[in-house]
Amino acid sequence: MSLFDLKSLNSALDELQQERGISRDSVVDALATALAAAYRREYGKRGQIIRATFNPETGDMEFRQAKIVVDATLVRKEDEEPTSEEDHRSRFNPEQHIMIEDARRIKRDAQLDEEISFPLETQEDFGRIAAQAAKQVIMQKVREAERASIIQEYGEREGEIVTGHVQRFERGNLYIDLGRATAILPYDEQIPGERYRQGERVRALLLRVDEGVRGTFIRLSRSHPRFLTKLFETEVPEMASGVVEVKGIVREPGSRAKIAVFSNDSHIDPVGALVGQRGVRVAVVTSELGGEKIDVVEWSENTGDFVKEALKPAQVLSIELFESENRAVVSVAEDQQSLAIGRGGQNVRLAARLTGWKIDIRSMGGDQVAVDDGTAPAEAQPTDVENVSATEDTFEEAKKDISGDDDEAKDTGEENIEPVAQDRDIADEKVEEQQEETTDDKEKDAE
Repeated sequence: MSLFDLKSLNSALDELQQERGISRDSVVDALATALAAAYRREYGKRGQIIRATFNPETGDMEFRQAKIVVDATLVRKEDEEPTSEEDHRSRFNPEQHIMIEDARRIKRDAQLDEEISFPLETQEDFGRIAAQAAKQVIMQKVREAERASIIQEYGEREGEIVTGHVQRFERGNLYIDLGRATAILPYDEQIPGERYRQGERVRALLLRVDEGVRGTFIRLSRSHPRFLTKLFETEVPEMASGVVEVKGIVREPGSRAKIAVFSNDSHIDPVGALVGQRGVRVAVVTSELGGEKIDVVEWSENTGDFVKEALKPAQVLSIELFESENRAVVSVAEDQQSLAIGRGGQNVRLAARLTGWKIDIRSMGGDQVAVDDGTAPAEAQPTDVENVSATEDTFEEAKKDISGDDDEAKDTGEENIEPVAQDRDIADEKVEEQQEETTDDKEKDAE
């Protein structure tokens, strides 16, 4: 039967397999299904089960009618009524069913629910309508196979960083071309203040892959805490190997983040590992996040020590813990108050969320100057991909529209300093710089 140009068909099958990753067998199966549907429409009877086989090399095709082996417990005769409300037997259809007695005359070992097939006459011409229907089904199956391939490829990469280029903007959402698929970077997953140009390269965290009626939707995020963690993993070999662990992370995207780290090796300083020599590693991550300031603190099992670390760059004089209230009262010097609180209360707020403790900041004289109970919504832990199963309006609307540096560290001038000690000195220099900047801001505000 010459329904297709075999040379063109085989060329298309090879192209789909090489360029789109769609296996040749899946397309041939889709083609056989299309031919069976066209045959049933043109020549079949109502209720018939038609099976087709197709050989793309020779163009030979074969059609068979399948019937399911049944008995009186599975079907009832055409004129028989249900015996009770619990009688769920279907009505016997000679085009679909064959009684087991008749089936065993054809095949001795026939069993219930088995399919018995009978050859059908091969028609030379399907007709224009049948051929068009077959082509439509083929295209549908090709799209389904491609969708399954995309879901398999990107579904395995959830929680990893992907790179793409800005394709277009719609309603505040960015559509990112990843190569084989287009992903969505929703407005609420972008870093506030960032601006993108068409064609610009973008890195983001692959949050989730959704399969919808109208296609596959890949959701990205640049504001998720895990994005910060994955960026550090690419820059810090100690994190990638598991020697340095992230115990907690909180972010106010585009503004500031705090990350608590712990080292499983006593010879490796976790803070120094993330900061890097002369602050190179943290500077790279800060640059990727558009200048977002990152405080790297050392995690400790001792709550008091952890709270002190979390409040950095402020220096804490003393701390008193009230475990029954899950509250910490922290005393700081007069010149450290603004650092401990942070602009708009940001530093103490992030520290409270990171530690999970309510923090009271008091001056050296005992006056309460700031309180944060850490009631802000807790950020997802860096080892978990955010649960975004709830419907987001902007993301859902976007789906419907788819048709198919931080300052560099200064040289201290010292020689023969151990890398870990040097990194600690650089971190201390950054603290002093932030103190001076905050003091200057405070004086300006007073004026």
